[in-house]
Amino acid sequence: MTEKAAPILSPPPGALLKNAFLFLDFDGTLVDLAPRPGDVLVDQALRLLLAGIRDRLGGRLAIVSGRSVASLRGALDLGDFVLSGSHGLEMAYPGCPPEAPFRPRQIDEAQAELIRFADGRSGLLVEEKTLGVALHYRLAPVREEECRAICERLSAETGLYLQHGKMMFELRPGNAGKGAAVNRLLAGTEPKACHPIFIGDDITDEDGFLAAARHDGSGILVGQPRITAAHYRLEDVAAVRRWLFEGEEQSG
Repeated sequence: MTEKAAPILSPPPGALLKNAFLFLDFDGTLVDLAPRPGDVLVDQALRLLLAGIRDRLGGRLAIVSGRSVASLRGALDLGDFVLSGSHGLEMAYPGCPPEAPFRPRQIDEAQAELIRFADGRSGLLVEEKTLGVALHYRLAPVREEECRAICERLSAETGLYLQHGKMMFELRPGNAGKGAAVNRLLAGTEPKACHPIFIGDDITDEDGFLAAARHDGSGILVGQPRITAAHYRLEDVAAVRRWLFEGEEQSG
């Protein structure tokens, strides 16, 4: 079987931001990936940029992340924005408590097992989430297959969905995805009233690209070329920020 080639995607035109509903992944899209999730900081320039775009779009900007809403609101101080956390399982509006389903006990069971697994294996990090648990191996890439094996086993035993990401595996309920957040937020707008744009870097963002396309919108891949449902590509986080800044300047 011939392997499908990655499409050659051009950078998005600046006019794409006009009348958009902007959906933004966080890690790897708005901020560079860090060895540990807790190492990431949000600079004031980014907050001001996002706030300016949000206000110009009449509030049509949402951060859609695999992180929990608690993480986005807490150390990252992004509570002024519409947030979808835990891969679409959580939704939070500024000044309101997050809406989320009950945490299944299977997450606690998987988390305890992963903590035991990571103990004594240098470079592994277990990230505890509101509606999931992730095993990061960015600091120990040689352990990828070990991490995959235990997460596949736990997925089979608990019924939790196994989410692959960049240098991590995550176990979570499977009844959501980033596309669900796009669909939910667009349901509150008039059809054809705006152009949805989803920007993301990871395999987990493909669901968002597909949802945007179903609503006659566009996906923007961040990073190296790959097989994707996105329509455009930006090279890295710095390119995303430049594109957002230039689009804001042109429309200001």
